[in-house]
Amino acid sequence: MKKITVLLVDDHEMVRLGLKSFLDLQEDISVVAEAKDGQEGIDLALQLRPDVVVMDLVMPVMGGVESTLELLKTWPEAKVLILTSYLDNEKIYPVIDAGARGYMLKTSNAEEILTAVRKVAKGELSIEAEVERKVESHKNNPDPHELLTARERDILALLAKGYENQRIADESFISLKTVKTHVSNILSKLGVSDRTQAVVYAFQHGLVAQDDES
Repeated sequence: MKKITVLLVDDHEMVRLGLKSFLDLQEDISVVAEAKDGQEGIDLALQLRPDVVVMDLVMPVMGGVESTLELLKTWPEAKVLILTSYLDNEKIYPVIDAGARGYMLKTSNAEEILTAVRKVAKGELSIEAEVERKVESHKNNPDPHELLTARERDILALLAKGYENQRIADESFISLKTVKTHVSNILSKLGVSDRTQAVVYAFQHGLVAQDDES
């Protein structure tokens, strides 16, 4: 019987040890390697081509969201099962949209995680019920910032730097009138009344890095 090969990517040694011990007890599963960060996980995944990559989200060097996106870009057939403690929208949606086959919580019981590994190995989806509810709700009620165009996101980033309209126009090579139109559209789409509230929204939702603030 061909075993399901699994790569564990998690920065916590005890988590990897517990998962490996449990999964290796199964007759149909073999943990072939472990990685302590996303970059190491990508390297091992591309080298070993396991049936399932069990990926944590918050790790040093490269986090799970970024490494999942990078892995699936390089190896689209990779079957990634997210196993994390996080239910943040900003973490769930990017990896699901990128093509992760599963999203389970570390609070799930052992049998649920085992079932998820087997389903993902078959190419099936396995998403924790609470995560699935958030995904469905998100599809029906997208976050306001998802309505922003690429140009509007660029303008919002410049607003976050404290730039006035004329400087935004100069930086973006567009007219002052166009900037005003973009700013008005941004405020409307985000449901805020002024630039300050728009900037606060941007930082709260991770749309701009803290380093962008000046």
